[in-house]
Amino acid sequence: MWNSFFLLEEWTGSGKQYVGKLHSDMDTEDGSVKYVLTGDGAGTIFEIDEKSGDIHATRRLDREEKSSYTLSAKAINKTSGQVLERASDFIIKIHDINDNEPKFSKDTYVASVPEMSSIGAFVMRVTATDADDESYGNSAKLVYSILQGQPYFSVEPDTGVIRTALPNMIRENREHYQVVIQAKDMAGQMGGLSGTATVNITLLDVNNSPPRFPHSAYHLSTPESAEVGSSVGRIKANDADAGVNAEMWYSVLDGDGQDVFSIVTDATSQEGVITVKKPLDYESKRTYSLRVQVTNTHVDPQFGHLGPFSDTATVRIAVTDVDEPPVFGRSHYIFEVDENAPPGSSVGTVSARDPDATNHLVKYTIDRHTDLERLFNINSNNGTISTLQALDRETSKWHNISVLATEISEVPVFIKVQDVNDNAPEFAMYYETFVCENAKAGELIQTISAVDTDEPVIAHQFVFSLSTVNPNFTIYDNEDNTARILTRRGGFSRHEMNSYLLPVVISDNDYPIQSSTSTLTVRVCACDRSRNVQTCSTEALLLSAGLSTGALVAILLCIIILLTISKVWNYFYKHISGML
Repeated sequence: MWNSFFLLEEWTGSGKQYVGKLHSDMDTEDGSVKYVLTGDGAGTIFEIDEKSGDIHATRRLDREEKSSYTLSAKAINKTSGQVLERASDFIIKIHDINDNEPKFSKDTYVASVPEMSSIGAFVMRVTATDADDESYGNSAKLVYSILQGQPYFSVEPDTGVIRTALPNMIRENREHYQVVIQAKDMAGQMGGLSGTATVNITLLDVNNSPPRFPHSAYHLSTPESAEVGSSVGRIKANDADAGVNAEMWYSVLDGDGQDVFSIVTDATSQEGVITVKKPLDYESKRTYSLRVQVTNTHVDPQFGHLGPFSDTATVRIAVTDVDEPPVFGRSHYIFEVDENAPPGSSVGTVSARDPDATNHLVKYTIDRHTDLERLFNINSNNGTISTLQALDRETSKWHNISVLATEISEVPVFIKVQDVNDNAPEFAMYYETFVCENAKAGELIQTISAVDTDEPVIAHQFVFSLSTVNPNFTIYDNEDNTARILTRRGGFSRHEMNSYLLPVVISDNDYPIQSSTSTLTVRVCACDRSRNVQTCSTEALLLSAGLSTGALVAILLCIIILLTISKVWNYFYKHISGML
């Protein structure tokens, strides 16, 4: 009976855990028998009371670390050391408790299933393992359940097989799903341990969506000069499928332009490229219509019930006019003329027309590289060729010349001269400025403004300043294109100085900045207490009229000369009258 002992793992009781008892028939319980224990863990994990034969475990044991221990026991005479019972082997088995949770082989799984699969379609199988003893109790009996991912998917409780739970799931509505699977031991009963894993499931595309044009009609244009094979434009249908299921093929079904235009498929962009098939002529036909079709190149027969996997649209193409050179009525002309015909004789007439709808007039000229001797002339308006010199057949029987025809057209051209800041601002008017002899410092004597003949980008902004520091007057810029002239002192005297010249610098704000210096003449005048002018100096008055000192001298000389002439005339008049 003692060949096997059983011990629970992860003992949580106080003290040492009792395993069992060894007893020999040779033991009369007089204290002469000694029990000895050897083998796995003897003396470390397990110990025996050498007198009573009781076996204890000295620490907690883990079945998952070691599930059984093989030991040997014998009984000897304590005094003589004689073996009373030969050694016998026995096993201590560790009974399992549920101390390990289920674990999946991966934390995250990746799976896929075709869209529109029926209910119960296989997705994948996930498996968890439990380190507990499968043969003892339900500690390793696992049950699978789905925590997240319903109602789209389900899992078989016993196998961990994941299947679809809804029919006809469409990738175009939702492509990716995240499912959380739980594995629980103790057969899923309450108190069992559990582990989880995430399964990322992708719906694989099947060709269940037909291509569709976003518009029923398209409008394109191309010049009449477009070369054969050149692109007119592109159209594109939409297909909600992916990969090969979204590949499309375009074709022309009918229309009055099916012989003039064609459509090819751009495999990279899945666009229909409309190209020129034959030369175009705006004057012959200006608009064309095509009915084009788009079709999936890969069609799954099982989805044929959804309808045709194709669509149609109308493409209207407008041919635009291009200015074409004049066209002669013939490919070449042959004229005859007699030799020695007098200059100015008519040879023949060529004719060309403008093929464009505008039908411009045509002007004719002779290519002088083909008529180096200048033997012929042509009327530029009607194309009549005439001789400039008499011709000699013996010198040259044939003359090969080229006639050029060009269009005559005109268009009005309006040329606007853009303004450049090349004028400096100046006084807006002539200012009669005076200062009273009894003026005080800081007194306003004049407000000035400026004008500029240039056209500013935004608005004129003038800056006023004095060219040098003046001890008598100062200037204050109002920053509104005006400035105030103020006195810096009082006590002016017209006997000492009857006028002052005040240079004012005016600058604009355009690029390049232009500036000018205008001189303001300030007269000194006698004023009453109310600042009313009573008298001013004559020179100052003349200066205020804009006359320079030189002009004043000239005026005075004229006055002196007139006075002299007047005196001389009076003298002669008196003497002549006396003599008469």
